[in-house]
Amino acid sequence: MSKIGFIGLGVMGFPMAGHLSKVNSVAVFNRTKEKIIAWQRSYDGIVCESPEDLGEICSQVYLCIGDDDDVREVVAGEKGLVNSLKSGSIIIDHTTTSASLSREMYETCKKLDIDYIDAPVSGGQVGAEQGELTIMAGGNEEAYDKAKSVFSIYSKFSKLMGGSGSGQLTKMVNQICIAGLVQGLAEGIHFSQKAGLNTKEVIDVISKGAAQSWQMVNRWETMLLDQYEHGFAVDHMRKDLRIAIEEAQSNSAKLEVTELIDFFYKEIQNMGGNRWDTSSLLRRLQNND
Repeated sequence: MSKIGFIGLGVMGFPMAGHLSKVNSVAVFNRTKEKIIAWQRSYDGIVCESPEDLGEICSQVYLCIGDDDDVREVVAGEKGLVNSLKSGSIIIDHTTTSASLSREMYETCKKLDIDYIDAPVSGGQVGAEQGELTIMAGGNEEAYDKAKSVFSIYSKFSKLMGGSGSGQLTKMVNQICIAGLVQGLAEGIHFSQKAGLNTKEVIDVISKGAAQSWQMVNRWETMLLDQYEHGFAVDHMRKDLRIAIEEAQSNSAKLEVTELIDFFYKEIQNMGGNRWDTSSLLRRLQNND
C-alpha cells in the first residue's frame, strides 16, 4: 500500500507529520534519531532509515528541512528520494529555500517523471501545531491539485502562485513584510515605554485600528514580558532574509529596510540570541539604551 512520506521532524515538521498520521498511513524520516523517538511517543508511523527507503513505499513525500543543501541531499543525494520514487510520484517541499534550488529540483525530478512542488509555509510553530498554516506553492497545477487534499490537513489556506520557484518567491515577499512589521512593533513598544504610557492599553487601542497585525496580536505580550524562548528563531529569519536579499540582487529590487533589519538580527545573534524569537528586536533596542 502506498503511503504518505514526511521528512523533517523539527519544530514545524513534527506537528505537521503528526496531523497527517491521524488520517493517513505515514512513513517518516529524520536525520537525528532523538526526534524520531519523541515523535513516536505521540504518533503512529513507519520509521525509515533513509529518504531512499522512504521513497520505496510512498507516492507523495513532504519535506520540511533546513536549507538548499539539505533539500538537494534528500532529493537527489546518494540515498535520495529520486533513487526510489516511482513514476508519477510527487515531492512537496515545505522548506524555505532559494527559488533557483526549487527550479533545479523541479528539472531533476521532471526527467524521472516525478513532480516537485515548492510549497513554503507561513504561520510559525503555532500554525503548524494547530493545523492552520498558509501555503504558497509553485509547480505543476495537476500535481498541486493532487497534493492539496493531503496538505490541507495542516493548512487553512493554500494557493498555487505559478511555475516552479513561485512559491519560494512569494515566501520571500512574506518574510520581507514580516521583518518590517516586527521592527515597527518593537520601535512602537519601545517608544511607548519611553513616553511613560501604559503599553498594554496602547496596544489595546491601536490593535483595533490600522496598525493591527498578526505580529502585534500574537507577540506584544511576550515582548513586554521580555520572553523570547519560543517562536521563529532569529537564525532561521536571517537565512530567509539572506535568500530574499540575494534574489533582490539578481532582479534589481531595492530592499533597503530589509537589509537594515537583517543587520539588526545580526546584532541579536552577537548578543547570543540565535534561537530567540524574531520579536527580540525589542530587546536589542532596550539593550542599546
